[in-house]
Amino acid sequence: MKVSKAKYLLMAAVVCLIGIIALGYYFFFTDFSDNTETQYLYVDDDDTIDSVLTKLRPMASEHGITGFSTLIRHTDYVDEPRTGRYAIIPGESTWKFMYKMKTGQQQALMLTIPESRTVRKLAGVLGRKLMIDSVQIAEALTDNEYCKKWAYDTCTIPALFVPNTYEVYWNVSLDKFIERMVKEHDAFWTAERRQKAEAAELTPDEVCTLASIVDEETANTAEKPMVAGMYINRLRLGMPLQADPTVKFALQKFELRRIYHDMLFFDSPYNTYRNTGLPPGPIKIASVKGIDAVLDYVHHDYVYMCAKEDFSGTHNFAINYAEHLRNAARYAKALNERGIK
Repeated sequence: MKVSKAKYLLMAAVVCLIGIIALGYYFFFTDFSDNTETQYLYVDDDDTIDSVLTKLRPMASEHGITGFSTLIRHTDYVDEPRTGRYAIIPGESTWKFMYKMKTGQQQALMLTIPESRTVRKLAGVLGRKLMIDSVQIAEALTDNEYCKKWAYDTCTIPALFVPNTYEVYWNVSLDKFIERMVKEHDAFWTAERRQKAEAAELTPDEVCTLASIVDEETANTAEKPMVAGMYINRLRLGMPLQADPTVKFALQKFELRRIYHDMLFFDSPYNTYRNTGLPPGPIKIASVKGIDAVLDYVHHDYVYMCAKEDFSGTHNFAINYAEHLRNAARYAKALNERGIK
């Protein structure tokens, strides 16, 4: 039996349709990437569709790029790529990845706020982790008008940041980031912590300031509440804190291993040898352990301390100046014997 021309055409159309479906499935619904681990695409404000494709090529399969380019160019994404951090997940289809990009379904990242010595160092860390430029962050955190928006100034702004790991979006704006830090700060300062601060006759910002000094005085967590108690005694007696770390901060010489007499006269509001009370703000972003050490300070009568001559990182405490001088002499002798300048 002869097959009519119409049937040939119909069969050819079916074959073509199957081919088109097969190609469409291959380009659009198979794995976008051949990699077995999740990769991340970062799209910033300067990116165009072409630069996005350039970034994607090393991470995607050849047919995945072809399919993605075909699909995305038929959307409004071409005119305005959505910024963000996008996960390229193994086994994810080209269609699904394209839809994620088109609708801005980015992947959050885990951002750790470190115990930075200065806000400029913090800005450098944040600039490497977020889309915000580190210069923009540094300029904002050293600008009184900007800090005032959040009820801080350039001296107290380090007290805003609580060292921890937070889930944030890579393309978060500076204002939204600071808003988030304010919320985290307020959540950290629970009613219990605020009550302890009040009992110590300190505000939360002042607790952070004292904690930053305690952190610099000792890395020994168990000793921090003892050190905090000594400084609180000095504050209540109206004695200058005479904390060496504040001199280093005033001089901006954090590498100093020994403080000499002439350094104690350096004119700075942060120099607690020249000024009584707390400095204007934290000398670093205080650790949570340091903050809690101040809140849970040890009640004792010590008003002097000196690093131990065994270089254990702990201190000898004293109630009177004569005893303190003996402790200081032993430590100075140990420094000299080791040639520490």
